[in-house]
Amino acid sequence: MTETTFNATGLATDTNEDAAEQPSLLIVDDDKTFCDVLARAMTKRGFGVQVTYNIDDAMTAAETMAPEYAIVDLKLANESGLVLVEKLKALDPGTRIVMLTGYASIATAVEAIKLGATHYLAKPVDADEIMAAFERTNGEVDTPISANPLSVGRLEWEYIHRILAENDNNISVTAKILNMHRRTLQRKLAKKPHRE
Repeated sequence: MTETTFNATGLATDTNEDAAEQPSLLIVDDDKTFCDVLARAMTKRGFGVQVTYNIDDAMTAAETMAPEYAIVDLKLANESGLVLVEKLKALDPGTRIVMLTGYASIATAVEAIKLGATHYLAKPVDADEIMAAFERTNGEVDTPISANPLSVGRLEWEYIHRILAENDNNISVTAKILNMHRRTLQRKLAKKPHRE
């Protein structure tokens, strides 16, 4: 399992001496540089931070540390952060989760909130914005949403990824549900999402 824990001085540590008085925060993002910067910023704000880069490591860490707060990226390598939101909420319904994404849309924001995320923010985002999101209690979406409608390609990409996440990333089952050949689905999944 790949994980990094930061103490109150912002230095990586393996001890949990200060964990009792610090609120626990789990950061899950496959961008290691972003995680390092965010972990240091959140540590300076009084959190005991643990960083992981994928869903499996995040769940192992969550079972050990029972985080009060979590920051989860929507796109984790070939996995959907929505799956992790659902798992974290099942583990502890009280965990406050902020979902981050580079591709803000109404569909994914609604799905994240329905699964239990406290808030949904579009990258780039800083620690102050995340702190403000954690302080909100009603889960309203504060992400700026474009007045321009999404393209058909973008809507298709989001729909495919939602169905894939609902089926635990099983490509064969998803292809059957979408009534398309498995290879066609794999080609669509390999493409970058449309920005608009």
